[in-house]
Amino acid sequence: MTTTGPGRPRKQQPSRPGATARDEILDAAAELFTTQGYANTSTRSIAEAVGIRQSSLYHHFSHKDDILEVLLAGTVAGGLAFARTVCAGDDGDRGPVAAAARLHAVALFDGTQLCTARWNLGVLYNLPEARSARFHSFMADRKELRGLYQRLGAELPANGWAGTSQNGDLAFRLVESLVNLRADGLNTPESPLQAADAGIVLCGLADSLVAIRDRSAELVASIG
Repeated sequence: MTTTGPGRPRKQQPSRPGATARDEILDAAAELFTTQGYANTSTRSIAEAVGIRQSSLYHHFSHKDDILEVLLAGTVAGGLAFARTVCAGDDGDRGPVAAAARLHAVALFDGTQLCTARWNLGVLYNLPEARSARFHSFMADRKELRGLYQRLGAELPANGWAGTSQNGDLAFRLVESLVNLRADGLNTPESPLQAADAGIVLCGLADSLVAIRDRSAELVASIG
């Protein structure tokens, strides 16, 4: 019999990834929320999936909403940190290829995070609960991330598809569409790159895509 930290002993040996019982609870909740639905998942079922008593779960999370809050925050944390770094790292190059590479890199990194996470937590964005004041921190982070996309897109020249104010938003929406693609089982390892490329094409820079990809890859390698 093993222990889980505070609370009663674990019923069985850990079977989920995670260095702590808290990590295992989050993993179990992520699976159940994305496969059975948030409303249909109880704290008891989460505890059973981990192999702990329900009372032990409450030593880590006092309510199911607390678990959802952590999971939602995790879906944007990596992409937001990367985008902040890209926007802060001004190398002085204002050419369209360099500007587009910054947007491409953010979209590629963000899309890769959404597509390679163990569970497709982006589907939780559509929960009515996720739009409530309870999750204002998550909504604020997502709004900031979207704003950084828009800021990067505003550095690109206007084109026939969209004005400069829309370039970044198009890229942001294409990246978030990967959530639905994954939910339908249609995503591939190339999907994040394809979404990032599509954003650049819609910005009117298809002719420079190869050079943009190269610069983008350098950014991802140096920052990510």
